[in-house]
Amino acid sequence: MSADRSLIARLAAHESWARTADPSARTEPARRAMLDRFERLIDPDGVLSPEEGARRAGHARKAYFARLALRSAQARRKAPSTRVDEDHTQ
Repeated sequence: MSADRSLIARLAAHESWARTADPSARTEPARRAMLDRFERLIDPDGVLSPEEGARRAGHARKAYFARLALRSAQARRKAPSTRVDEDHTQ
């Protein structure tokens, strides 16, 4: 069942992180790859100085995540509410 697979995957992830001495070092390659992606996006020819490229890439990254947050908020407004009002339980 897919519910079992999800629980098994979550269990494996928690066990893996429990054995990780330095979580920051473990995720460094992924963080670097994400930042590199934004640097290539704003300066594909590599003509900007490293400082200017990093500045612009930082803004491109912030814009990307702000756009995700906006879309998430819009989707939540469109979706029917599944919250149960605790004062009106049946």
